[in-house]
Amino acid sequence: MPLEQIIVPNAIIPALRVNSKKQALQELSEKAAEISGLPAREIFDAWLQREKLNSTGLGDGIAIPHGRLLTASRIFGLFARLERPIDFESLDNQPVDIIFGLIAPESAGADHLKALATIARVLRNPATVNKIRATREASALYALLTHSGRASDAA
Repeated sequence: MPLEQIIVPNAIIPALRVNSKKQALQELSEKAAEISGLPAREIFDAWLQREKLNSTGLGDGIAIPHGRLLTASRIFGLFARLERPIDFESLDNQPVDIIFGLIAPESAGADHLKALATIARVLRNPATVNKIRATREASALYALLTHSGRASDAA
């Protein structure tokens, strides 16, 4: 599943200013609601429920909060580069500065997992992550993310 099918150019937040995990999820929920037309509260609640199971902070400063909604008609995501790293209760106890949020329909099943795998593959590449951390423009971040996704799919 190419990243272009998951994220659109206006779903990039190049410098999100937040002080906590909860605040980050709230801000991202608001942006996700703008993009999707879904209620921000439902998105926030879905992510919060998932975080209660286990943190989606994967390590190396990266988190991929995700959830499923009955009202979602398609898989979509958004990306944020944080101004300052925050505690995300990550597996490696390191603060997070890169967040890729994902929402999928309740019925997405395998497609939800494929989308998560695509995102993880792109964000697992140290060269890509270093470029992301050095980039301040939304359009450049979008190009970096989607180009990296295509390169990974081709490999």
